[in-house]
Amino acid sequence: MTQPDPAAAFQTEITRAQAHVDAQHWREAIDALERALRLRPDADGAWRALGDARRAAGDGAGASFAHDRAASLSISRPPLGDALVAIDGNRLATAEQIVRERLRTAPTDVAAIAVLADIAARAGRFADAVRFLNHALEIAPDHERARGQLARVRYGSRDLPEALAEFDRLLLLNPKHHGYRNLRAATLDLLGDYPGAVSAYNDMLADDAAQPLVWMTLGNVLKTIGDVPAAIAAFRRSLELAPETGESWWGLANLKSFAFDEADIAAMQAELARPALSDVNRICLEFALGKALEDHGRYPDSFAHYSAGNRLQQAHAPHDPEHLSTFARRCEALFTPDFFTARVGSGDPAPDPIFVLGMPRSGSTLVEQILASHPAIEGTMELPELPRIVRLLGGIGDPATMPYPDSIAKLSAAQLAGLGAEYLHRAARWRNTDRPFFIDKLPMNFMSVGLIRLILPNAKIVDVRRHPLGCGFSVFKQYFPTGQSFATSIEHVGRFYADYVRLMRSWDARLPGFVHRVMYEDLIADAETEVRRLLDFLGLPFDPACLEFHASTRAVRTPSAEQVRQPIYTEAVDHWRHYEAWLGPMKDALGDVLTRYPEVP
Repeated sequence: MTQPDPAAAFQTEITRAQAHVDAQHWREAIDALERALRLRPDADGAWRALGDARRAAGDGAGASFAHDRAASLSISRPPLGDALVAIDGNRLATAEQIVRERLRTAPTDVAAIAVLADIAARAGRFADAVRFLNHALEIAPDHERARGQLARVRYGSRDLPEALAEFDRLLLLNPKHHGYRNLRAATLDLLGDYPGAVSAYNDMLADDAAQPLVWMTLGNVLKTIGDVPAAIAAFRRSLELAPETGESWWGLANLKSFAFDEADIAAMQAELARPALSDVNRICLEFALGKALEDHGRYPDSFAHYSAGNRLQQAHAPHDPEHLSTFARRCEALFTPDFFTARVGSGDPAPDPIFVLGMPRSGSTLVEQILASHPAIEGTMELPELPRIVRLLGGIGDPATMPYPDSIAKLSAAQLAGLGAEYLHRAARWRNTDRPFFIDKLPMNFMSVGLIRLILPNAKIVDVRRHPLGCGFSVFKQYFPTGQSFATSIEHVGRFYADYVRLMRSWDARLPGFVHRVMYEDLIADAETEVRRLLDFLGLPFDPACLEFHASTRAVRTPSAEQVRQPIYTEAVDHWRHYEAWLGPMKDALGDVLTRYPEVP
């Protein structure tokens, strides 16, 4: 007797199912597709069709299961497999073309939609990534991989309340998932819910105390809230479990008041001698050892380790020194006095924000802490909200070709006001008091002074400036995990500082009086005079609490957290002179910005 052909039988059921779909006979279509899948359980297209039919029939859970199964099958096969290879090779345009072609023939392929979202996120198009993933979750609400991806995109783009909600949903599905728990705790930390973050990390350690990276991240949160003994204990516990954990060594070094002993130095040297050490651990260890040797007065060896850490970091975060120069030229061309005059009255009139900006390591955290001690001013943190608006306006990619800042010229007065209102609305999520003013202390907002003036014309801007070599060397010796690629080269730091001064000079010329400048050395030498000048600029009365800023218990996230919990001291002002012999390239790049300091060229 002739055996039935499984392939033919499968195709018969698929044809029958399609006829029922065309007639909207969903129950019959589902039955035919289920018969087909018994013949070929690995047919991702049939699973996807089954998901579509179940969704049309009102069976949400069944639809989600079928789409999830289809996604699991299709992700490893052509064409999506080819797209993943292209992504690994950073050929994002090729990958996107492959995926979009796939979606033309299979528009409900959840795996393809998720890959498209990954491509968008890698290109910095976070709003597109969120839109794609929300569409995937409309098709398959219980698709854990897509929801996890959405949570990570929200986290990466600093849409933190939304990220937290997604992690909470994921943990309902998978309560002990280490990755979800860890990122949820990190989200609480970034949201400023430090007790919640500490509790979340401790819950993870209660389940399994042998987690060196969890101890490390707990140490960082404890440092932020000022519990230095507990932070040291957490970092030490991490290193007991995994002595190669460079971020824990750097966590100790970054406490500033902590002193490494000779045994610590020997332990770090031993770890650096291990060929198999990962790059991130090696980078952090180089910076930590540089700090340890600096504290012991061994400056040549210290500089050698800072330099080694920066060379390794360059490989992961290359820097083009033309980027800021190009951006500054575009700003100078666009933001003319006439440009601002034509837009007088634009923006949201609220006077609430005080932007404290400047170079990293300039003393901006000290100024923030002083201001946050005033009863009318709330300190928040380095808020992600203005960069988010810049991204929405096209501020991503090559500064020579990206739409921003020229895209601002196309905005109406109503749109500028809307952006200001949106900034205030999103910034409100970071506030915990009803004080009338709040601080946004993101140093790199110096690039956005023109935008601030247009969308928030009554905001106040405080530029904190420190001696170019003191600031520059402090940047060079600081480990920045991301975001400060210029910091990895002595020459590039000098170039970046010079371009920062040039751009601030441009803002001063076009917006006279809009920016108040605090010179760090003047603040250290005569705090009361400088604080009174600053408060006069802000239109606020002097309050003695501003001079007792070190008594504040507010959490501080930046590397200067410990310094601002101490009275003002002068020891750090000229500390860079120990390293002056190696700062020649920085001096050359600074040019007259150095020779004329503290005069503003």
